[in-house]
Amino acid sequence: MRLNTYLNYGGNCAQAFRFYEEHLGGKIIAMTTHGQMPDPSSVDPNWKDKVLHARITLGETALFGADVPPDRFKPMRSAYLTLSVDSIAEAERIYALLSEGGEIFMPMEETFFAYRFAMFRDKFGTSWMLINERPMPQRA
Repeated sequence: MRLNTYLNYGGNCAQAFRFYEEHLGGKIIAMTTHGQMPDPSSVDPNWKDKVLHARITLGETALFGADVPPDRFKPMRSAYLTLSVDSIAEAERIYALLSEGGEIFMPMEETFFAYRFAMFRDKFGTSWMLINERPMPQRA
C-alpha cells in the first residue's frame, strides 16, 4: 500500500509543478490537459490548457495534482506538505524560494526540535512545513 497526496489548483497546476521541478529537484512524470482528453469537443476552450492530471516525484514521494474550476478551488487549509531537509542552508534556500509571494504562518526560526522550522503557503496555494530537524534524545 502507498499513500499519496493529490492537490487541486485554481488553474496554475502546470506552473506550480514546473516550479517545484526546477527548484526542488522534482521530476514531472505525467501532465495531461483537458484538451488532451480522448474527446475534447466538450471542453470549454478556456479550459483546454488546464491540467486534468499531473504527477511529480519529489525525492521519494509522488505528488499528484489537477486544476479545478475557480469557484471550487480553495487554498490548502489544515494540511501541509512537509519538506525535511538535511541542512540549515537548504532550509533557508527553500524557505526563501517557496515563501516568496505566499503567506507566512510561522517564519523560519530555530526551535527546540529543529535547527530551522517554518510554516507557510506558497504563491500557488500549497501549504508547506519546512524542517531541518535536531537529533532528539532517545527516551528510555
